[in-house]
Amino acid sequence: MAKETIAVLGDGGWGTALALLLFGNGHAVRLWSKFPEYAAEMAATRQNRKFLPGVTIPPGIVVTSDDCEALDGATLIVVAVPTQFIRTTLLGITHAGPMDRVVSVAKGLEKGSLARPSEIIREVRVPRQLAILAGPSHAEEVSRGLPASVVCASRDLDYARSLQEVFSNKRFRVYANSDPLGVELCGAVKNVVAIAAGISDALGFGDNAKSALLTRGLVEIVRLGERVGAQADTFYGLAGLGDLITTCISPYGRNRRVGMEIGSGKSLGEVLAGMEQVAEGVATTRAVLDLAKTLSVEMPITTQVYHILFEDKDPRQAVIDLMMRSLKDEF
Repeated sequence: MAKETIAVLGDGGWGTALALLLFGNGHAVRLWSKFPEYAAEMAATRQNRKFLPGVTIPPGIVVTSDDCEALDGATLIVVAVPTQFIRTTLLGITHAGPMDRVVSVAKGLEKGSLARPSEIIREVRVPRQLAILAGPSHAEEVSRGLPASVVCASRDLDYARSLQEVFSNKRFRVYANSDPLGVELCGAVKNVVAIAAGISDALGFGDNAKSALLTRGLVEIVRLGERVGAQADTFYGLAGLGDLITTCISPYGRNRRVGMEIGSGKSLGEVLAGMEQVAEGVATTRAVLDLAKTLSVEMPITTQVYHILFEDKDPRQAVIDLMMRSLKDEF
């Protein structure tokens, strides 16, 4: 396998974990942060104390806030910026060279435009090849070499297959997928369900409720995905069911944590004020519901999460309203 020179844009936990993974696979890696002081701190301490504490960044990984240093000569670019900041981040980059081969690892929908991460990237930088990497893969576990499997999706399946070789190793297995639309929708909506899962856990509703929530949450993801033309199989694979399970049960999940704290009585403002990391599901809830309304897709769980987050609805009342909807057949 030819070795790549890879720029990872984004200093979050997932961007850092992928930088470690790719460096371990023998590639030359530059990890870029938008924030000069934080980049200098990471370079000096060789740790990402905010987003991935306790994990050492090897000296061979270049950590920089200079986008020209990160991007000059890069043969592959990984966009690991939260969805709501992709547009401003890419527009703010001074490097004028092309971004030919890109991998997006963001999950969500942009507020207002309802654009998926790949759509934002295509609009701003017009890459020649673009793929999505997603699946059940918490940074805390991947950075420590625990086994994980994900998918790499692209409309150019040969490109996705070439990236399998770049990212895969004995602890990280990548499957190729030809449905980037479905993979991105899975990554967006599962975070909304994760907030609901956290609320359910905080309220002590138990395993039966959690199982029903995941199952019916997946129904909502499939319903929306099929309406926009995604492939049904995608939703039952790693990017769909696999990532949904992880994000709804893991203690690492930021969106589940948001739900836990709201279910414990905190306001959304209080929760977000206490977080260093971005919980994509909060902004995505609004965007997903706007998209569902535009397409006349029924998404009752997403609707109730919206009411709880943005209209201060009592979570217990939201559960009652879900349970007391008109009865219907399962399929």
